[in-house]
Amino acid sequence: MLQVTKNTQDPFYFFLTGIPGFEASHIWISIPFCCLYTISIVGNTTILTVIHTETSLHQPMYLFLSMLALTDLGLTLTTLPTVMQLLWFNIRKISFEACFAQFFFLHGFSFMESSVLLAMSFDRYVAICRPLHYTSILTSAVIGKIGLAIICRCVLPVLLSLFLLKRLPFCGSHLLSHSYCLHQDMIRLVCADIRVNNWYGFALVLLIIVMDPLLIVLSYMLILRSVLTTASWTERFRALNNCLSHILAVLVLYLPMVSLSMTHRFAQHASPLVHVVIANIYLVVPPVMNPIIYSIKTKQIRQVIFHFLSQRKVH
Repeated sequence: MLQVTKNTQDPFYFFLTGIPGFEASHIWISIPFCCLYTISIVGNTTILTVIHTETSLHQPMYLFLSMLALTDLGLTLTTLPTVMQLLWFNIRKISFEACFAQFFFLHGFSFMESSVLLAMSFDRYVAICRPLHYTSILTSAVIGKIGLAIICRCVLPVLLSLFLLKRLPFCGSHLLSHSYCLHQDMIRLVCADIRVNNWYGFALVLLIIVMDPLLIVLSYMLILRSVLTTASWTERFRALNNCLSHILAVLVLYLPMVSLSMTHRFAQHASPLVHVVIANIYLVVPPVMNPIIYSIKTKQIRQVIFHFLSQRKVH
């Protein structure tokens, strides 16, 4: 660690940090990380394969679920190389270009996950509040346009954020406090006026971290009002149970996301270990938990997986 600290002023590299205070145990810490990454890759790939191969699942709900699985897979593959090479081989150096590329994909996929969950809440609203018009509203063309809008909504703001950051000089130490390149972390190393970046970052927080969950809550308030006024107790339970997977996915994403944002803004002097643990939960846990949640709580997905496994055993 001392050697890394002495050389963190290399003008062409950033230097990543593992788990503060546990550097000697990185090889053991890599075991749970490796398991989590494996579960994420296998789980999300399974969801994508099941939805692609089973024609009965070519419906709006499952198309949005495939978008979520693809986003989770992208998020996992974005952080995996730097995290595992640091834990396994103690490789801490990352070039400016590679760091900015990881920054782009990491934040892009993160915002994309939030946007997909928002689209899924709209899907649940239409399915429960306007069931007779469900297929006519959410056609394949509409879903394609929603997917394109999600990509534009996430890629363009992150690109602008990247350009705003890349134009600034990095002087002094280039030591990052995580094992990947986060905007909140990189902006600390800038030795110039960052007011534009801060205001733009604040606007993005309002646009994504604040607005998306508010719109999701609004959709569920409308769903709850519709369910409580028009359905029997059995239908109410069935409708809310259909939303449970999505509600859990929302909590799994937004609780760590808000915690990470608040920690970077209001607890800057907290232990580095706190920042690292929250950031790892935010980036690693949702891609792991989402396929598990949807495989357990979605009957159709579960049945297809069991059917596929039983066929494999027969052969």
